[in-house]
Formats: sequence, structure tokens, C-alpha cells
Amino acid sequence: MEEKAGGIVGRETLGTRLGFIMLAAGCAIGLGNVWRFPFITGLYGGATFVIVYIIFLVILGVPVMTMEFGIGRGSQQSVIRALNVLQPEGTKWHIYGNFAVIGNYLLMMFYTSISGWLLCYLFKMARGDFVGANADSVGAQFGALVSSPGACVLWMIAICVIGFAICLGGVRKSVERITKVMMVLLLIIMIVLAVRAITLPGAGAGLSFYLKPSLAPFQEHGVFTILFAAMGQAFFTLSLGIGSMLIFGSYLKKERSLFGEAVNVTVLDTFVAIIAGLIIFPACFAFGVEPGAGPGLIFVTLPNIFAGMAGGQLWGTLFFLFMVFAAISTVVAVFENIVASGMDRNGWSRKKSVGINIILLPLLSIPAALGFNAWSGFQPLGEGSAVIDLEDFIVSQNLLPLGSLIFVLFCMSKKGWGWKNFLEEVNAGKGLRFPSQLKIYFKYVLPVIIILLFIFGYIEKFAPQVFGG
Repeated sequence: MEEKAGGIVGRETLGTRLGFIMLAAGCAIGLGNVWRFPFITGLYGGATFVIVYIIFLVILGVPVMTMEFGIGRGSQQSVIRALNVLQPEGTKWHIYGNFAVIGNYLLMMFYTSISGWLLCYLFKMARGDFVGANADSVGAQFGALVSSPGACVLWMIAICVIGFAICLGGVRKSVERITKVMMVLLLIIMIVLAVRAITLPGAGAGLSFYLKPSLAPFQEHGVFTILFAAMGQAFFTLSLGIGSMLIFGSYLKKERSLFGEAVNVTVLDTFVAIIAGLIIFPACFAFGVEPGAGPGLIFVTLPNIFAGMAGGQLWGTLFFLFMVFAAISTVVAVFENIVASGMDRNGWSRKKSVGINIILLPLLSIPAALGFNAWSGFQPLGEGSAVIDLEDFIVSQNLLPLGSLIFVLFCMSKKGWGWKNFLEEVNAGKGLRFPSQLKIYFKYVLPVIIILLFIFGYIEKFAPQVFGG
């Protein structure tokens, strides 16, 4: 591959603007939207939390996403080489590229296990395993799954094979084409499920909880707790900081401004999260289930609801099909980043990069798959924690915020890419222009918000009593 100032000659590009939006949204739309968002919204008061969350998406998520897209398109490289291409001579910004790639591996090392559980549940629901099951039986089935080393490893490997098989076909012919189909089907299934949920008897109470804001959550949990939770959810749902978004900017032509595209991706990501709530909250209230039930909401609570619902096997199968599409869209997006990094750094062909990683990643993912069974005695973050919690902590509480901080400083600093170069790149093409009049906010306030998120994340993890936890 021949390098030039703008990147690599002959680099693949996406075929359509829709393909780019669907791919980037597919990366953002995942378990954070359809698993974490509903239960954290239920925990922190419904509509009030949602409003605060959307505010943070606008002031935090969209600017950082635009910067990732800009670095990608400006360099025409994945994160492993992007900073090398754009940084001033003699600077060391490129060092972070290695940590970003490690972050992509770490994310997939536990994400593939959870995605494997969802794939297993899709088959179980379609097969009728939950038909007529009582609450104890449903809970026992999830316990049996996570306590089986063989089953956890098998379903994790299945996710890895599916993801890398899609990446093998190339950006335009396979990754873009298949992701577009998955995303369209995901949206259709979600809308069908939402219509079904809001027509359940008793669903009105769930809609009121979800859509009618009040001050009660602030009084119950504290203003700061809700602000921090919403800030964290807005930040992490978009998968910012490890170059997962950057890679799609590198495949994008200069026909459209990047700020407008970041807005479009964020709107689609938020739409999916909101619709997920319209599925889950009416169903929970209709069946008298606690909406803030935590991570078990998906694998224990909802199967119980489907088991007691007319036509529950069909609705449950559609729900887990939607969950699998959401999970695999993220897996494919991050796998593409991993594959492209091998190609950009080592000059590998796509086939060789996929071949190496389809062996390497499942091996690296085994500890998380064994974390609830063979390795359950290893509790790295205290009693009740598992390998997944450690890997998630390294990515979510460290690499995502610190990586985003580096991207912001790189775009704003004269010793980095610089404001002028950044603005020229992201405003190239038709569409919304990046709000240059807010330069002071992007240069001084946004970094402070990210630093606070990082610090308070540690406080919440290791000293929750500071905030009354």
C-alpha cells in the first residue's frame, strides 16, 4: 500500500451516504441502547432522566463524534495510523493509537460473550423453551447458560465467526450491505414490538412513567446522581474514544459535512434507545414488573413477561432477534476497526487480517466467557464481580473518556491537528456546519466535562458513599 499525505492510495470507500449512517449508527446502537438504557432509565425516574440524557448527547456526544469522524476522514486511516498522519512532526499523539486498538479488543472480549447469550436466547425463544415456564424456571434457564463453560464459549465463538465472516467480504460489498439490511430489519421489528407493548392492558402507566417528567427523581436520587448517570450513558452509548467511529470517517468521501452526519447518527441512535423504552416500560407496568430491575431485565424479567403474554413465543422471538441485530451491528463495526488496524499498521491483506483475528479474538474472549463459571472465584473488583466487570471497567471508565479527551485536545490544540485544520475537514461538503462560534466551549469546557466524568466514574466505583451511594 502506498502512503501519501491524505492517507492510502486505493482505500475502500462506502457506496452510499445511507450506508455510512447505518454503519456508524450500527456501531453506536448496541447493548448500551437496548439493555443498559432501559434499566438505567427505570432506575433513575423515567422521563426526567431521558430529558437530561438527551441534553448531554447534544453537548457532549455530537461534538466528540464529529471529531472522530474528522480525524478519520482527514487521515484516511484507522485509529492505529490516523494520528501519525495528522500530527505535527516531532509530536507523540500517535502513541494513543495503540491504546485505542487495545480498547477495541477489550470491548469485544466481553461484548462477544453477552452477544452470545442473546443469540442463545433467540434460539431458545424460537424453540419454545419458555412457553408455560414460571418465574423460577426462566431464572434457572439463564443460570444454567452462564454456569456452563462449554455453552458460553460456544456461543461466543459463534458471534466471532459471524462478525468476521461479514468483515471478510469487504467494506462496501459485505459490511455496508449486510449492516444496512440488519439495521432496517431492526427498526421494523422495534416499531412492531413497540406497537404491541403500548396496546397491552395496563400499559398506560408505563407510558406515563416513561414520557411524563417530574421533579421526584431529583428528590429521590439527588440532582448530581442523575446528572452523572445521564452524562455517562450519553457518553458511552456512542462508543466514543477508541476509534470505533473514526474508522467510518476514513471510508467517507467529502460530499457531506461531518457535523451533519454526526447529528444524523446520534438522532438514529437516540431513536432506537427511545423505542426500546417504549417496548420495555409499557410491558413491565402491564405485568407488574419493576422497570429498574438491572441487567437481569433482558434475560430473566422480559422472558417471564413473554411467557405470560398471548403469542409470547412470537413476540419474544422478535424481541431477541432485534437484540441480536443490535449486538451484531456493533460487533461488525468494531471488528472492522480491528481488521482495518491490522491492514493499516502491518500492510496485511483483508483476508490475512481476518484470518489472524478470527483465531486471536476468541482466545482473548475466553476469560470473560468463563467468568461466571470456571473462573467465578476470580472477583477482580470485589465480591460479586467477574472478568467482564474488569474488562468493562478498563474500557468504559478509562479508555473511552481518556481517548475522547485526547481526540478533543488533538483537534483543538495548535500542537495537535489544530482548530483550523479540523474545521476545514468537518465542514467540507454539503450539510450542517460545525458551530465555530462555540470554540471556547469546545476548547475549554468540553475537556473539563470529560475529565469530571472520568474522576466521578472512579468515585462512584470505589467510594459511592461520597454521593450517598
